[in-house]
Amino acid sequence: MSSPALLLSDVSCTFVSRDAPGQRYTAVADVTLALQPGEFLSVVGPTGCGKSTLLNVAAGLLEPSSGQVEVFGQPLVGINARAGYMFQAESLMPWRTALENVMAGLEFRGVPDARAQAEDWLRRVGLAPFADRYPHQLSGGMRKRTSLAQTLAIDPDIILMDEPFSALDVQTRQLMENEVLELWATRRKAVLFITHDLDEAIAMSDRVAVLSAGPAAHPIGEYVIDLPRPRDVAEVRMTPRFAQLHQAIWAVLRDEVLRGYAQQLGRA
Repeated sequence: MSSPALLLSDVSCTFVSRDAPGQRYTAVADVTLALQPGEFLSVVGPTGCGKSTLLNVAAGLLEPSSGQVEVFGQPLVGINARAGYMFQAESLMPWRTALENVMAGLEFRGVPDARAQAEDWLRRVGLAPFADRYPHQLSGGMRKRTSLAQTLAIDPDIILMDEPFSALDVQTRQLMENEVLELWATRRKAVLFITHDLDEAIAMSDRVAVLSAGPAAHPIGEYVIDLPRPRDVAEVRMTPRFAQLHQAIWAVLRDEVLRGYAQQLGRA
């Protein structure tokens, strides 16, 4: 059997508390998570439970306090060069056009035909006519498409996505979700997708992992999403099986969301 594309083994991350210097805060504890090659895996959990922390560990941007990270069977040391990261926040360089932003990662890697490859990816995400526009001249959905093209252009073996569509309106969000699924289906790269939206997780994924509320958040359930592909994220939500999966996962997630919400209120 081939090695997982990404394996987090007993990973814990502990930080010094900002509110109480000298005290330590454990964001995630003893997390074991395996992402298989070609799999679309979503991680859901309450706000502040450490989902983005795990993604940063997977990207090599954060070294865990304990535990191990492996990429295709090899220990991860430093930045995960086999991963592309699509951030939640705007990550486009405002002084570069859409085309130049997509070219950036290719240029950093010394790809000789960076412009041609970037132009091809802009076409794939439907932005060829807007190649010369700067980020401030693009709509929110267009900026997300540009970020998506920027991430996929480097042809990563693992795609890390941190709530990439949370700021979009519902209609644009569904369009982007379908675009991601269509592009993913052509190459079947491993995707680790962080979201707080359970509907989104079920509609897009092969498997959904649920984290508990923090501190010391940890996995409390994994669910295989056996909905047929290809999927339309709007249409699949109307199926009986989607409703069954949602009910089963929400039954586990609900109490953790309430606990996380109560903790947020307590810190306010």
